[in-house]
Amino acid sequence: MAKSITLSFAPELSLNQQGKHVRDGLSTVLHTDNNLWLSCDERTTIERLTQQPDGSFGEHRSFCLSDYLQLPDGTNSEIDIEGMGMANHYLWLVGSHSLKRKKPRKHDSLAKQMKRLAKVVSDPNRYLLARIPIILDKHTGNYTLCKECPDPDNPGKTLRAAQLAGDRTSNQLLEVLKQDEHISPFLHIPGKDNGFDIEGLATSGNKLYLGLRGPVLRGWAIVLEVEAEEDENGLLKLKQLSSGRPYKKHFLHLKGKGIRELRILGNDVYILAGPTMDLDGVIAVYRWRNGVLAEEESMVHTADLERLCEVPHGHGQETGKDKAEGLAVYDEHNLVVVFDSPTDARKKGEHAVLADLIKIDET
Repeated sequence: MAKSITLSFAPELSLNQQGKHVRDGLSTVLHTDNNLWLSCDERTTIERLTQQPDGSFGEHRSFCLSDYLQLPDGTNSEIDIEGMGMANHYLWLVGSHSLKRKKPRKHDSLAKQMKRLAKVVSDPNRYLLARIPIILDKHTGNYTLCKECPDPDNPGKTLRAAQLAGDRTSNQLLEVLKQDEHISPFLHIPGKDNGFDIEGLATSGNKLYLGLRGPVLRGWAIVLEVEAEEDENGLLKLKQLSSGRPYKKHFLHLKGKGIRELRILGNDVYILAGPTMDLDGVIAVYRWRNGVLAEEESMVHTADLERLCEVPHGHGQETGKDKAEGLAVYDEHNLVVVFDSPTDARKKGEHAVLADLIKIDET
C-alpha cells in the first residue's frame, strides 16, 4: 500500500468563483526542495505549499499568473494547467491546448441534451506555454516567482517571464502541428474524445518534453520535444531542431494509454499513463530508461518501457474519482502522485487531501 503525505490548503485561498475547492481539481505537481507547487485545472493560479516538521505540506500561498503573463482572457477563463517543470531558474508551465465538449445535463430536455453534446468550445487561456523566473529565498528557504529579476548565476543577466507567441485561439506550436502527418487530424477534436490534449511537461536543460494524453494512435502515445528561446519582442519562439521542424516526436507504446504526466530523474523519464477517453481505467507509472539521451526522434516499444506499478483509481461506487493527474520526483527513491476528484477517504477535514508516495527501484 502506498504511503501518503498530507497537503493542507488555506480556506481563504481554496475556492474558485464557482465554489470548487482546489483540492478537488489537482492536475499537476512539482517538487522544489521544501516546496510543492500544484495547479488546479479550473483556475488561473498556481499554489505553493511548504514542508512542515511532521512531513506534511502547508503554509499555502497562491500566485495569480496574470501578474506575470499576458493571459489572452485575463482571469475570466481557466488555463487548464496540465504540466509544470523547472530549469535554468525558470518555472515552465503548459496549458492543455485542448478543446472541450459540453456535457449533457440530465434535467434538460432530450433536444437540449443532444444540442449540448454537439457543442465544442475553446477556452482562450488554454493555449499557453510559458516560463516565469523562480528564485530561492535564502532567508525563508522557499522558492518564489518574479516577473523579472537578476539571474543568480549571472547577475548581469536578467530573467524575464515570457510566453510562446499566440492569441485566443492558437499559438506557434499549434500552427506548426497543423502540418503534422500524425497530429493535425486531431487538432479539432476535443481532448476527452482522443483529440489533441497536452497533459505533461518535463524539463532537461533547454529541452521541454510535452506529454500528450491524446491522440493515441493504435496504442502509441506521443511525447513532443521542443526548445524555446526569447525573440526581440520578448516573446518565446520555438527553435528549429535536427528533425527539420521546431519539434521532435517520440512514440511510446503504452498499450493504448495516454500520458498524464512526465518527470525526469537522471537520464530516465517517468511516465504517468492512463485512459485518454473520459472513463475509469488502469493508471500506471512507467520508466523510459535513458529517454533524455535520445538525440533523434524515436519509437519506444513496450519491451523497452518498464512498468513500475499501478496507481489507485476510482471504480464501482467511486467511479470517476481518484483520477491520478500529477506526478513529481519527491526524492531519488520516491515519486509523489496527486489526484483529481479525490474520494472522501482521501480528503482530510475541510481543506486537506492526501497525496501518494510511490517507491521506485533505482537498481
